[in-house]
Amino acid sequence: MRTTDLLTIGEAAILLRFSRRRVLDLCARGLLPYVSLGAQRRVRRSDVEALIHPVLTRAELEQLWLHQAVAARFVARPAAVLAIAEINLRRLRRLRPGGPEWQWLDRWEALLAGEAEAVVEALTSSAQYAVRLRSASPFAGVLTEKERRAVLDGLAESRHDQAQLLRPARLERVVRAV
Repeated sequence: MRTTDLLTIGEAAILLRFSRRRVLDLCARGLLPYVSLGAQRRVRRSDVEALIHPVLTRAELEQLWLHQAVAARFVARPAAVLAIAEINLRRLRRLRPGGPEWQWLDRWEALLAGEAEAVVEALTSSAQYAVRLRSASPFAGVLTEKERRAVLDGLAESRHDQAQLLRPARLERVVRAV
């Protein structure tokens, strides 16, 4: 990776229109991957741009909407949702002993043992790391089938009326400004 593909935390904060502290928090939670160069952290430009202008497949978008509904349920009843997730984690480990998704199950386990805010961020972020994390989701059964169908119907409706995302030309100008 070329060093020009890496941004400082300050540059990432400018692009994201976040504070430096918020960007460091995203890094600490594992939602924005970083590398350490000496005493400083650097983030990939592509990861920052993915937060600005996420490109999600239809399946990833469905996953995001469903997990946003799970996040709402988590905020309302955290103990119940955590209990379901922990049971599912144990079940997934039994079904796939030593599989490649274990690293993601380990990350979920760490997130679930931490702050509620980090769980909500993982459930609702469109960053690539969060997208990959949700693909090994332990939240099956949190939503009823009727709730799932309502969320997916809402997604289908929104795609018809979807607002324009940041135009590529404008994104390019913001990126060049850094």
